[in-house]
Amino acid sequence: MDVEFVREGKSWYLRLYIDKPGGITIDECALVSDEVSEQLDGLDPDPIPQAYFLEVSSPGAERPLKKAADYERALNHYVHISLYQKIAGEKAYEGTMIALNDDELTLKVNLKGRIKDLVIPRTNIAKARLAIKF
Repeated sequence: MDVEFVREGKSWYLRLYIDKPGGITIDECALVSDEVSEQLDGLDPDPIPQAYFLEVSSPGAERPLKKAADYERALNHYVHISLYQKIAGEKAYEGTMIALNDDELTLKVNLKGRIKDLVIPRTNIAKARLAIKF
């Protein structure tokens, strides 16, 4: 599960992203939403005093990679990686993650028509997510 509390425009959103092996259905999202809403409404004092919208959903096909287990499940899958510092002149890459260890990951990427293996230090990864290859 992942949680975010963000302001978009004038509105606040409490977003819960739930997941399980085999995926999440809309009915399961609705059940979790109802339960969480009821639990939050019963708290005194209210932990979130301003008005907000509660959203419960699955992280979807382009789910973020945050934990070690997320990266391990993404091995041999197509991913999008955003970097803190450029590698080979770019701050973002998409490719198939073909190797992974505690210090770095390797993507098989298409660089100007050539397929290359790109090693990325994990400390340079700003964001990572599964991606859909077009």
